[in-house]
Amino acid sequence: MRLRILMALGLLWCALSCKDEALPKPKAMLRLEYPEVQTNRANVDRFNFEYNTIAQIKEENDGSLTIDYPSLKGAVFITYKEVDGNLDKLLSDAQKLSYEHVVKADNILEQPFVNNEDRVYGMFYEVKGDAASQAQFYATDSIRNFVTGSLYFYAKPNYDSIYPAAVYLQKDIRRVMETLRWN
Repeated sequence: MRLRILMALGLLWCALSCKDEALPKPKAMLRLEYPEVQTNRANVDRFNFEYNTIAQIKEENDGSLTIDYPSLKGAVFITYKEVDGNLDKLLSDAQKLSYEHVVKADNILEQPFVNNEDRVYGMFYEVKGDAASQAQFYATDSIRNFVTGSLYFYAKPNYDSIYPAAVYLQKDIRRVMETLRWN
């Protein structure tokens, strides 16, 4: 009898001790680390600038070029146009291109850029939200040269997912604009 009681208690203990309690998982954020920026100088036909060494530059025959970031699945498309009495139209087109994203964007921040010493004047647009392009800029010397640049990712825009990469590349685009010099 005593053995039966011990066996019953042993089975009861085994049944009750194997219960798994559900524990809530702690909230966490995705941590993405990008390499520290190291720069090279690119010298193209009409201008030169500094760019991040993780990028690859691809020049096109029409004077445009692509700064490709394969590890971030994004690219900056840069277009050069000569100013030939059409500065107002070029400025209007660049501003219009930036504000075409207003439908999907939550906000577009304009940041003017002026470098009187090297005659580089422009505007940087930071686009927040699910827009196709997260950053754009234009730069000009107001006489001969006009450059536009746009950041695009090789994925459907989802601002929450691309935000860390967008912030990293926006800094690179600012560097391109700030180090731009006319040849």
